Amino acid sequence: MTAGVPTEFIAPGPQSFNTPPIIDGVDWFTKPVLVAALSVVVIVWFFWGASRKAAIVPTKLQFAGELGYNFVRNSIARDAIGSQDHMKYVPYLCGLFYFILLNNVAASIPLFQFPTFSHIGWAYVAAVISWVIYNAVGIKKHGLWGYFKHQTMPAGVPLWLMPLMIPIEFISNIVVRPVSLSLRLFANMFAGHILLLVFVLGGEYMVFESGKIFLGGVGIITFIMGIAIAGLELFVQCIQAYIFVVLTAQYIGSAIADDH
Repeated sequence: MTAGVPTEFIAPGPQSFNTPPIIDGVDWFTKPVLVAALSVVVIVWFFWGASRKAAIVPTKLQFAGELGYNFVRNSIARDAIGSQDHMKYVPYLCGLFYFILLNNVAASIPLFQFPTFSHIGWAYVAAVISWVIYNAVGIKKHGLWGYFKHQTMPAGVPLWLMPLMIPIEFISNIVVRPVSLSLRLFANMFAGHILLLVFVLGGEYMVFESGKIFLGGVGIITFIMGIAIAGLELFVQCIQAYIFVVLTAQYIGSAIADDH
């Protein structure tokens, strides 16, 4: 770069999500893999430590663990699945919620600053696992044909409408659900992070690289707006983890329900 000549601003885009390997020669070990692995370690440590020496008078760690577990059990599993059947699904829903939450919030943590689920493959895997589980428990309860009828033949619909309703219900309940689950999570993480990059990198460029006083002032305002965007992104990171798990619980509840 020639002294005094401002550099060209490179706008953030999909290329901003191409993370290089952390270890040379180990191409698969990228930042999303590291964040996902660390989140598993944190979750296991947290809940193992909280339940290892459970007491009537809980320690701070036990209290935090019980609070986190009860939130998923009472506010998600029991409300969406029902008071009689929800307990067997709480471990999966609890692990899923905190795994997605930690990987989302990692985008707001210095040094990490990357949402794992902004890579569509991670969102697809989470959605497919949930899809397999709720279809499997539905088939286990109703049988294969009974589950197909349960999901595609709504009660009270006239017989002559069934040729129209069956493909619509099949696409809606079987095909679209994993796609909508994954795309909703991916799109929010991708869009939120790229929006933050636009404000932060754009503000940095206008303040330090543009060489124009007016743009420098605009850059300061852009930085301030970036802080607000970061707060908004943190909220979205949390709410998207909640939405993903609530929908998974609702799909499980609908799969095992007696009535469609």
